[in-house]
Amino acid sequence: MTHSPPPGAPRARIPGPGQPPPPFPRIGAGLWRRCLRGGLALWALTAVTAYTTRGTVPLPALVLLGGFLLPVAFVLWAYERHGRDLGVSAVLGCFLAGGALGVPGALLTQSHLLHPSLGRSTGAALAEEAAKLGALVFALRRQPGVRGPRAGLVLGAAVGLGFAAVESCAYAFDALLLSDAADLRVVLETEFPRALLTPAGHGLWTAIAGAALLSHRRPNGRFRLAAPVVGTWVGVCVLHAAWDATRGVAGRLVARVYGTEAVPGPFGQPYLPRTGAGQEHLFALLSTGGLVLVAALGVAWVRSLAPGDAWRNTP
Repeated sequence: MTHSPPPGAPRARIPGPGQPPPPFPRIGAGLWRRCLRGGLALWALTAVTAYTTRGTVPLPALVLLGGFLLPVAFVLWAYERHGRDLGVSAVLGCFLAGGALGVPGALLTQSHLLHPSLGRSTGAALAEEAAKLGALVFALRRQPGVRGPRAGLVLGAAVGLGFAAVESCAYAFDALLLSDAADLRVVLETEFPRALLTPAGHGLWTAIAGAALLSHRRPNGRFRLAAPVVGTWVGVCVLHAAWDATRGVAGRLVARVYGTEAVPGPFGQPYLPRTGAGQEHLFALLSTGGLVLVAALGVAWVRSLAPGDAWRNTP
């Protein structure tokens, strides 16, 4: 004998057997802002703790927070703004697939930075961009319905940002190990600029290449290496190689202007012996200007893929 519950009693909301699951989780708007604010507060607290205690225990946490904070926040923004219908599993899978390539990518990049040359920079750019496209293909191999430029931009950015997050952590740990002592300044000098430039680097390049790849994906899920896909990949590799070459070009230009000689320093970054304030300012101006120029070209390319109000009504 069953009894009906009294009026006002809470009832469990159990979906019926024929009710389909929701297409995507209802994540409240502004999650990326809360993630960014909370992560920045935690990062600042960890940095203050490391500075006041002069200990090495907080440094790994500082490295991981600094490497992953902005990439994760940017992926959340892209998901909330343009990728809710793609599903959390696709976005997360692409981010993890890109992150799995981060350490091998850092080793490959470091090998050409220790002996910088045009050939090594170009080879590293070609290898890394091909590997990130391969990670995108691997992550979406069982989701044939995911295709189109918007999906390629969002998921390609997730792959690139996952790659950049792990690579930034690898560089920060490497700089920490090579320093004479566990120095907080070394970690900040290595990781902070890379974190700020992450959205304009790997994330942007892989988003462009992913848009081309998924735009030419067949309805049955097969990927096509059509001419536009290969051409876009080559263009992205040119942007990548130009980005890596900015410091070297800036150092050589300053050396030519002042009649000195640029000497390769740690990580292949050129420095100018017996530099004055004018040379340092000119080098900073040229290197930063080169990065801004390459980033502006990439942003203009992305904007050309979604002209006008094409994405205003995306989920």
